[in-house]
Amino acid sequence: MNTGLKDKKVLVTGSTKGIGFQTALGFAKEGAEVFIHGRSDKAVEAAKVEIKSILPNAKLGGVAADLVTEEGIQKLTKQIPDLDVLINNAGYFEPKPFFEITREDWQKMYETNVLSGAELTQNYLQGMLKRNYGRVVFVSSESALNIPVEMVHYGMSKTAQLSIARGSAEVCKGTNVTVNSVLPGPTLSEGVEEFIDALAKEKGKSKEEMARDFIRENRPSSLAGRFAKPEEIANVIVFLASDLASMINGASVRADGGVYKSI
Repeated sequence: MNTGLKDKKVLVTGSTKGIGFQTALGFAKEGAEVFIHGRSDKAVEAAKVEIKSILPNAKLGGVAADLVTEEGIQKLTKQIPDLDVLINNAGYFEPKPFFEITREDWQKMYETNVLSGAELTQNYLQGMLKRNYGRVVFVSSESALNIPVEMVHYGMSKTAQLSIARGSAEVCKGTNVTVNSVLPGPTLSEGVEEFIDALAKEKGKSKEEMARDFIRENRPSSLAGRFAKPEEIANVIVFLASDLASMINGASVRADGGVYKSI
């Protein structure tokens, strides 16, 4: 199937590893011009080298910027003035008991996971509407609907992303521009692997046993019964940004392995 992504200009924030990296690789495979983003030049260059080792003819750019700061947003938008596709993936998670979450924790989570994507969408969506073509995808989480008791502040940030995505989709009414969200379930990104590895050592289990037990104990509703691979989530993101998904707009698309019990 023709995705229509060939030669499209695509930015994937937070794309030096995990879901973001696999998403950037997925767009590169479709012939898009892909901009890698991370917080350091070293990480961005390493990701570009890795993609080039897989796809020697990949069309790649890159920018290092801290999207929590206004300076970082301005740096990125100056280097990449317009886009066809924006994937708001930059963010982090942090398990922390509810009564230990500080004002600084709430603020950092909100600024990193929510405001960065909100500001970039405000910036790039205007150009997309003028050209009457564009795709914006927020990488949210099933935690936006199924708030995890072990990291309420993370769930808060993911719910806020859904609000911004749906609200900005309304601005695109009657155009060929879409804004959607993807809701991954537990995914074995590098950060999650480190978290599982630490738990395994603490409990004297193998990583495989710990990963299986974590899903069984913490996400018992999962129909998949396992962590997702980053590339499985990336496939959904690339599809939503393609011409094949032109009738999907303002949607929250679950890729959670059936964790969230809903019809």
